[in-house]
Amino acid sequence: MLAENPKIRAASVSIGAALGLAIAKLIIAVSSGSMAVMASAIDSLLDILMSGVNFMAIRHAEQPPDRCHPFGHGKFETLATLFQALVITGSGGWVIYEATTRLTDGRQIAGLEQGIGILAFSAVISWFIARYLSKTAKQTDSSALEADSLHFRMDIYSNLGLMVGLLLIRWLHVYWLDSALSILVASYILHEALQLIKRSMTDILDHQLPDEIQQQIHQLIRSHEGPLAGYHGLRTRRAGSLKIMDFHLEVCKEMSVGEAHKLADGLEKRIKKEIQGADIIIHVEPCEAKDCPGSEYCLLTKTRISQS
Repeated sequence: MLAENPKIRAASVSIGAALGLAIAKLIIAVSSGSMAVMASAIDSLLDILMSGVNFMAIRHAEQPPDRCHPFGHGKFETLATLFQALVITGSGGWVIYEATTRLTDGRQIAGLEQGIGILAFSAVISWFIARYLSKTAKQTDSSALEADSLHFRMDIYSNLGLMVGLLLIRWLHVYWLDSALSILVASYILHEALQLIKRSMTDILDHQLPDEIQQQIHQLIRSHEGPLAGYHGLRTRRAGSLKIMDFHLEVCKEMSVGEAHKLADGLEKRIKKEIQGADIIIHVEPCEAKDCPGSEYCLLTKTRISQS
Protein backbone atom coordinates (compact mmCIF):
# COMPACT_ATOMS: atom_id res chain seq x y z
CA MET A 1 0.00 0.00 0.00
CA LEU A 2 1.12 3.58 -0.66
CA ALA A 3 0.69 4.49 3.01
CA GLU A 4 3.34 1.87 3.89
CA ASN A 5 5.76 3.06 1.21
CA PRO A 6 9.00 4.29 2.88
CA LYS A 7 9.34 7.18 0.39
CA ILE A 8 5.84 8.48 1.10
CA ARG A 9 6.36 8.07 4.84
CA ALA A 10 9.63 10.03 4.65
CA ALA A 11 7.96 12.80 2.61
CA SER A 12 5.20 13.07 5.24
CA VAL A 13 7.74 13.41 8.07
CA SER A 14 9.54 16.09 6.06
CA ILE A 15 6.36 18.14 5.65
CA GLY A 16 5.58 18.03 9.37
CA ALA A 17 9.10 19.04 10.41
CA ALA A 18 9.32 21.88 7.88
CA LEU A 19 5.92 23.25 8.93
CA GLY A 20 6.82 23.35 12.63
CA LEU A 21 10.18 25.02 12.03
CA ALA A 22 8.76 27.59 9.61
CA ILE A 23 6.06 28.74 12.02
CA ALA A 24 8.53 29.10 14.90
CA LYS A 25 11.06 31.02 12.78
CA LEU A 26 8.46 33.38 11.34
CA ILE A 27 7.23 34.33 14.81
CA ILE A 28 10.78 35.04 15.99
CA ALA A 29 11.73 36.85 12.76
CA VAL A 30 8.74 39.22 12.96
CA SER A 31 9.26 39.96 16.65
CA SER A 32 13.02 40.51 16.38
CA GLY A 33 13.22 42.07 12.93
CA SER A 34 16.22 39.88 12.08
CA MET A 35 16.70 39.41 8.36
CA ALA A 36 18.93 36.42 9.09
CA VAL A 37 16.14 34.63 10.94
CA MET A 38 13.68 35.71 8.24
CA ALA A 39 15.96 34.19 5.59
CA SER A 40 15.99 30.96 7.56
CA ALA A 41 12.18 31.12 7.92
CA ILE A 42 11.79 31.59 4.16
CA ASP A 43 14.02 28.57 3.65
CA SER A 44 11.78 26.51 5.96
CA LEU A 45 8.66 27.72 4.12
CA LEU A 46 10.29 26.51 0.93
CA ASP A 47 10.95 23.19 2.62
CA ILE A 48 7.20 22.88 3.21
CA LEU A 49 6.48 23.61 -0.43
CA MET A 50 9.22 21.27 -1.60
CA SER A 51 8.19 18.48 0.77
CA GLY A 52 4.58 18.85 -0.38
CA VAL A 53 5.65 18.68 -4.01
CA ASN A 54 7.77 15.63 -3.21
CA PHE A 55 4.85 13.95 -1.47
CA MET A 56 2.55 14.39 -4.46
CA ALA A 57 5.28 13.52 -6.99
CA ILE A 58 6.28 10.34 -5.17
CA ARG A 59 2.65 9.24 -4.89
CA HIS A 60 2.33 9.58 -8.66
CA ALA A 61 5.78 8.10 -9.36
CA GLU A 62 4.99 4.99 -7.32
CA GLN A 63 1.90 4.21 -9.39
CA PRO A 64 2.44 1.13 -11.59
CA PRO A 65 2.79 1.48 -15.38
CA ASP A 66 -0.47 1.89 -17.29
CA ARG A 67 -1.60 2.04 -20.91
CA CYS A 68 -0.62 5.70 -21.32
CA HIS A 69 2.62 5.39 -19.29
CA PRO A 70 4.13 1.99 -20.15
CA PHE A 71 7.49 3.00 -18.62
CA GLY A 72 5.87 4.03 -15.34
CA HIS A 73 5.56 7.47 -13.76
CA GLY A 74 9.12 7.96 -12.47
CA LYS A 75 9.59 11.29 -14.27
CA PHE A 76 7.20 12.88 -11.75
CA GLU A 77 10.10 12.76 -9.28
CA THR A 78 12.42 14.41 -11.78
CA LEU A 79 9.92 17.20 -12.48
CA ALA A 80 9.48 17.72 -8.73
CA THR A 81 13.25 18.12 -8.36
CA LEU A 82 13.38 20.70 -11.17
CA PHE A 83 10.44 22.62 -9.69
CA GLN A 84 12.15 22.71 -6.29
CA ALA A 85 15.37 24.02 -7.81
CA LEU A 86 13.60 26.84 -9.67
CA VAL A 87 11.66 27.96 -6.58
CA ILE A 88 14.82 27.86 -4.44
CA THR A 89 16.61 29.99 -7.03
CA GLY A 90 13.87 32.61 -6.87
CA SER A 91 13.83 32.67 -3.07
CA GLY A 92 17.61 32.99 -2.89
CA GLY A 93 17.46 35.98 -5.21
CA TRP A 94 14.75 37.61 -3.06
CA VAL A 95 16.80 37.18 0.14
CA ILE A 96 19.84 38.78 -1.50
CA TYR A 97 17.71 41.73 -2.68
CA GLU A 98 16.07 42.26 0.71
CA ALA A 99 19.35 41.92 2.61
CA THR A 100 21.06 44.41 0.29
CA THR A 101 18.21 46.88 0.86
CA ARG A 102 18.60 46.54 4.61
CA LEU A 103 22.33 47.10 4.36
CA THR A 104 21.73 50.47 2.74
CA ASP A 105 19.00 51.38 5.25
CA GLY A 106 21.14 50.49 8.26
CA ARG A 107 18.23 48.94 10.18
CA GLN A 108 18.95 47.43 13.61
CA ILE A 109 17.41 44.32 15.13
CA ALA A 110 16.12 43.28 18.55
CA GLY A 111 15.40 40.02 20.33
CA LEU A 112 18.74 38.44 19.47
CA GLU A 113 18.44 35.80 22.19
CA GLN A 114 15.23 34.49 20.69
CA GLY A 115 16.77 34.35 17.22
CA ILE A 116 19.84 32.51 18.51
CA GLY A 117 17.66 29.99 20.34
CA ILE A 118 15.38 29.17 17.40
CA LEU A 119 18.34 28.80 15.02
CA ALA A 120 20.10 26.38 17.39
CA PHE A 121 16.89 24.35 17.82
CA SER A 122 16.31 24.33 14.07
CA ALA A 123 19.84 23.06 13.37
CA VAL A 124 19.35 20.08 15.70
CA ILE A 125 15.94 19.13 14.22
CA SER A 126 17.25 19.58 10.68
CA TRP A 127 20.13 17.21 11.40
CA PHE A 128 17.79 14.39 12.45
CA ILE A 129 15.43 14.94 9.49
CA ALA A 130 18.27 15.20 6.95
CA ARG A 131 19.77 11.97 8.23
CA TYR A 132 16.44 10.15 8.01
CA LEU A 133 15.68 11.45 4.50
CA SER A 134 19.18 10.65 3.25
CA LYS A 135 18.94 7.09 4.54
CA THR A 136 15.54 6.57 2.90
CA ALA A 137 16.74 8.18 -0.36
CA LYS A 138 19.66 5.74 -0.55
CA GLN A 139 17.45 2.76 0.23
CA THR A 140 14.89 3.71 -2.43
CA ASP A 141 17.20 5.56 -4.86
CA SER A 142 14.82 8.55 -4.83
CA SER A 143 16.12 11.77 -6.40
CA ALA A 144 13.23 13.74 -4.87
CA LEU A 145 14.05 12.60 -1.34
CA GLU A 146 17.72 13.23 -1.99
CA ALA A 147 16.85 16.82 -2.93
CA ASP A 148 14.68 17.12 0.19
CA SER A 149 17.55 15.81 2.32
CA LEU A 150 19.81 18.42 0.75
CA HIS A 151 17.40 21.18 1.84
CA PHE A 152 17.61 20.09 5.46
CA ARG A 153 21.40 19.66 5.32
CA MET A 154 21.58 23.20 3.99
CA ASP A 155 19.45 24.26 6.96
CA ILE A 156 21.99 22.81 9.38
CA TYR A 157 24.88 24.84 7.98
CA SER A 158 22.88 27.99 7.39
CA ASN A 159 21.27 27.93 10.85
CA LEU A 160 24.59 27.36 12.61
CA GLY A 161 26.25 30.08 10.54
CA LEU A 162 23.46 32.55 11.22
CA MET A 163 23.49 31.65 14.91
CA VAL A 164 27.21 32.44 15.15
CA GLY A 165 26.54 35.68 13.29
CA LEU A 166 23.82 36.73 15.77
CA LEU A 167 26.16 35.92 18.65
CA LEU A 168 28.79 38.20 17.10
CA ILE A 169 26.17 40.93 16.62
CA ARG A 170 25.18 40.62 20.27
CA TRP A 171 28.77 40.81 21.49
CA LEU A 172 30.19 43.35 19.02
CA HIS A 173 27.03 45.30 18.04
CA VAL A 174 27.89 45.03 14.33
CA TYR A 175 24.32 45.04 13.00
CA TRP A 176 25.21 45.04 9.30
CA LEU A 177 26.51 41.50 9.84
CA ASP A 178 22.90 40.27 9.92
CA SER A 179 22.31 41.26 6.28
CA ALA A 180 25.79 40.19 5.20
CA LEU A 181 25.25 36.70 6.58
CA SER A 182 21.87 36.52 4.85
CA ILE A 183 23.56 37.24 1.51
CA LEU A 184 26.13 34.51 2.13
CA VAL A 185 23.43 31.97 2.99
CA ALA A 186 21.38 32.96 -0.05
CA SER A 187 24.44 32.62 -2.30
CA TYR A 188 25.01 29.10 -0.98
CA ILE A 189 21.34 28.29 -1.59
CA LEU A 190 21.64 29.51 -5.20
CA HIS A 191 24.71 27.34 -5.75
CA GLU A 192 22.93 24.21 -4.50
CA ALA A 193 19.84 25.05 -6.54
CA LEU A 194 21.93 25.13 -9.71
CA GLN A 195 23.23 21.65 -8.91
CA LEU A 196 19.65 20.39 -8.57
CA ILE A 197 18.73 21.99 -11.91
CA LYS A 198 21.70 20.27 -13.55
CA ARG A 199 20.71 16.87 -12.19
CA SER A 200 17.03 17.18 -13.07
CA MET A 201 17.80 18.36 -16.62
CA THR A 202 20.17 15.40 -16.99
CA ASP A 203 17.30 13.01 -16.22
CA ILE A 204 14.76 14.88 -18.36
CA LEU A 205 17.11 14.79 -21.35
CA ASP A 206 17.60 11.02 -20.84
CA HIS A 207 21.30 11.21 -20.08
CA GLN A 208 22.87 7.79 -19.64
CA LEU A 209 23.26 6.29 -16.16
CA PRO A 210 26.48 7.04 -14.23
CA ASP A 211 29.63 5.24 -15.38
CA GLU A 212 29.81 3.05 -12.28
CA ILE A 213 26.32 1.65 -12.91
CA GLN A 214 27.08 1.04 -16.58
CA GLN A 215 30.27 -0.79 -15.65
CA GLN A 216 28.24 -2.91 -13.25
CA ILE A 217 25.80 -3.78 -16.05
CA HIS A 218 28.65 -4.76 -18.39
CA GLN A 219 30.18 -6.94 -15.69
CA LEU A 220 26.89 -8.68 -14.95
CA ILE A 221 26.32 -9.50 -18.62
CA ARG A 222 29.88 -10.75 -19.21
CA SER A 223 29.89 -12.94 -16.10
CA HIS A 224 26.46 -14.47 -16.68
CA GLU A 225 26.55 -18.23 -17.02
CA GLY A 226 25.29 -19.68 -20.28
CA PRO A 227 26.16 -19.95 -23.99
CA LEU A 228 26.33 -16.21 -24.63
CA ALA A 229 27.97 -15.17 -27.88
CA GLY A 230 28.14 -11.48 -27.00
CA TYR A 231 26.09 -8.34 -26.63
CA HIS A 232 26.00 -4.79 -27.95
CA GLY A 233 23.92 -1.62 -28.12
CA LEU A 234 23.58 -1.00 -24.38
CA ARG A 235 21.40 2.08 -23.73
CA THR A 236 20.50 3.44 -20.32
CA ARG A 237 18.50 6.29 -18.81
CA ARG A 238 16.77 7.24 -15.58
CA ALA A 239 13.13 7.98 -14.78
CA GLY A 240 12.85 8.91 -11.11
CA SER A 241 14.01 5.86 -9.13
CA LEU A 242 13.71 3.67 -12.23
CA LYS A 243 16.89 2.75 -14.15
CA ILE A 244 15.82 1.87 -17.67
CA MET A 245 18.21 -0.12 -19.88
CA ASP A 246 18.10 -2.16 -23.06
CA PHE A 247 20.64 -4.07 -25.12
CA HIS A 248 21.03 -6.74 -27.83
CA LEU A 249 22.05 -10.19 -26.61
CA GLU A 250 23.70 -12.56 -29.09
CA VAL A 251 23.03 -16.28 -28.55
CA CYS A 252 23.65 -19.49 -30.44
CA LYS A 253 21.57 -19.47 -33.63
CA GLU A 254 20.63 -23.10 -33.10
CA MET A 255 18.92 -22.39 -29.78
CA SER A 256 15.16 -22.72 -29.61
CA VAL A 257 13.00 -19.71 -28.80
CA GLY A 258 12.30 -21.19 -25.39
CA GLU A 259 15.99 -21.72 -24.61
CA ALA A 260 16.91 -18.19 -25.71
CA HIS A 261 14.07 -16.75 -23.63
CA LYS A 262 15.16 -18.72 -20.57
CA LEU A 263 18.72 -17.45 -20.96
CA ALA A 264 17.63 -13.80 -21.36
CA ASP A 265 15.12 -14.09 -18.51
CA GLY A 266 17.82 -15.41 -16.16
CA LEU A 267 20.11 -12.51 -17.04
CA GLU A 268 17.29 -9.99 -16.53
CA LYS A 269 16.53 -11.38 -13.07
CA ARG A 270 20.19 -11.23 -12.10
CA ILE A 271 20.54 -7.58 -13.14
CA LYS A 272 17.35 -6.64 -11.27
CA LYS A 273 18.68 -8.36 -8.16
CA GLU A 274 21.99 -6.50 -8.26
CA ILE A 275 20.77 -3.07 -9.43
CA GLN A 276 17.85 -1.56 -7.54
CA GLY A 277 15.07 -0.18 -9.71
CA ALA A 278 16.34 -1.78 -12.94
CA ASP A 279 13.87 -2.00 -15.83
CA ILE A 280 15.34 -4.12 -18.63
CA ILE A 281 14.52 -4.91 -22.24
CA ILE A 282 16.70 -7.56 -23.93
CA HIS A 283 16.59 -8.08 -27.70
CA VAL A 284 17.84 -11.57 -28.59
CA GLU A 285 19.85 -11.97 -31.80
CA PRO A 286 21.41 -15.09 -33.41
CA CYS A 287 25.19 -15.29 -33.53
CA GLU A 288 26.35 -15.54 -37.16
CA ALA A 289 30.11 -15.51 -36.55
CA LYS A 290 32.16 -18.55 -37.59
CA ASP A 291 34.16 -18.37 -34.35
CA CYS A 292 31.04 -17.87 -32.25
CA PRO A 293 31.79 -18.34 -28.52
CA GLY A 294 28.70 -20.55 -28.34
CA SER A 295 29.81 -22.81 -31.22
CA GLU A 296 30.32 -25.81 -28.93
CA TYR A 297 26.76 -25.45 -27.72
CA CYS A 298 25.64 -25.08 -31.34
CA LEU A 299 27.26 -28.42 -32.24
CA LEU A 300 25.60 -30.13 -29.31
CA THR A 301 22.26 -28.68 -30.35
CA LYS A 302 22.73 -29.78 -33.97
CA THR A 303 23.59 -33.31 -32.82
CA ARG A 304 20.49 -33.39 -30.69
CA ILE A 305 18.36 -32.16 -33.58
CA SER A 306 19.81 -34.69 -36.04
CA GLN A 307 19.21 -37.56 -33.63
CA SER A 308 15.58 -36.64 -33.06
